Amino acid sequence: MRIVQASQVVAESKFNRFHLLVFLWCFYAIAFDGFDIALYGIGLPSMMNDYDLTLVEAGAIGSYTLVGMMLGSFILGSLSDIIGRKKILALCMLLFSVFSLLAGLAPNSLTFTIMRCIAALGMGGLMPAVISVMTEYSPKKKRAMIVATMYCGYSIGAILASLIGMYVMESLGWRFLYWLGIIPLFTLPIFLKQFPESLSYLIVRNRGKEIADILNKVDPKGKYEATDDFEYVAVKERAKGLPAKKLFTDNRVVSTLAFWTMVFSCLLMIYGLNTWLPKIMQGSGYGITSSLSFSLVLGVGQIGGSLLGGYLVDRVGHRKVLLFMFLIGAICFASLSVTSNTYLLYVLIALGGACTGGTQNLVNPYISEFYPQEIRTTGLSVTVGIGRIGAILAPLIIGLLLTTNLEPQQAFMAFAVPSIIGGMALLAVQEKYGSFDMVLKTTNKSA
Repeated sequence: MRIVQASQVVAESKFNRFHLLVFLWCFYAIAFDGFDIALYGIGLPSMMNDYDLTLVEAGAIGSYTLVGMMLGSFILGSLSDIIGRKKILALCMLLFSVFSLLAGLAPNSLTFTIMRCIAALGMGGLMPAVISVMTEYSPKKKRAMIVATMYCGYSIGAILASLIGMYVMESLGWRFLYWLGIIPLFTLPIFLKQFPESLSYLIVRNRGKEIADILNKVDPKGKYEATDDFEYVAVKERAKGLPAKKLFTDNRVVSTLAFWTMVFSCLLMIYGLNTWLPKIMQGSGYGITSSLSFSLVLGVGQIGGSLLGGYLVDRVGHRKVLLFMFLIGAICFASLSVTSNTYLLYVLIALGGACTGGTQNLVNPYISEFYPQEIRTTGLSVTVGIGRIGAILAPLIIGLLLTTNLEPQQAFMAFAVPSIIGGMALLAVQEKYGSFDMVLKTTNKSA
């Protein structure tokens, strides 16, 4: 009986049609996730008028919604390693599609908040699962670039929301944007038919035929069979015990805490900007269309940071690239608080997008690769769940700052602090205890 290490087969494979299929579905799912998440900040000025909300109330609703995302990360993301990532992805798309539509139909702010919080469960659970699947099915040599490019779908979704908001919100209203969120529901049957389940999930359950079918698509020359031994015993042994507990075993404690701090810092910046950027720019004298254009530029910056960062990571490693991005982010936000030139503002906001959303897009695969496959989704889910505390606090903190006598634009200075903290946490990560070192050693030995 042939012994096959499935993870090594994928790591050494060449990108082909199967990888592209996984990539496109993950890109599609995360794009609608980004679209739905961006809706609140884009529609907020008009919604505040409709529901007669104060700045603090609007910030609080944004924070309540993010509590739902935190719970989604903890509950649905962690369940991925137990019931399968494919099922979780389908459930997440179902939740944020249906309840985004219902949020757009809400007659008052209370109903809107409840619908939005339920939709947020799906938004929070989707991201860790989709990154874990894409990481698992990406060839090792291009993994950082592939995952970063896939996650650009999040920014594409946010950009589409901004564009639609700019051109139709004044005529069709903010609710129309939420109604568009129902689209993924109609594509779920195709997704369930085409998308593969996680290999680690299948191996634990001895589903040899499905594993062989997937590996033959990953590596057509391998001629894998259901009777092959896909390291069932070893994988099951590693899968024993509570996945969350394993985040603190095998010398992972310091790195786990460092990841929590990094993601907390990134999400505080991202959600603070997503929620309040249009309002900050309106308070600085820009009209609704111009203020939304800054959100568009922010999304473009996130894409640029993800792609360029992913390219550099594959060459010099995560640590150097991420440290540089945290540093540039701090300088950028300090500059934004004192800049009055419109063109320079656009440049700095694009750079801010690169050093917040782009940085988080690179942090995600870094975390995912650090943990072994059997706890990969749990590791990322718990980390993002803890990080969501930063996302929850961000709308409220910036909302409170905007109620003071400070000029609206000076609120950007608040984003420099978490950028510095994130960089300091990165220096505490102990890469020698990560699973990516083990994969590299295994691959080098086989070569």
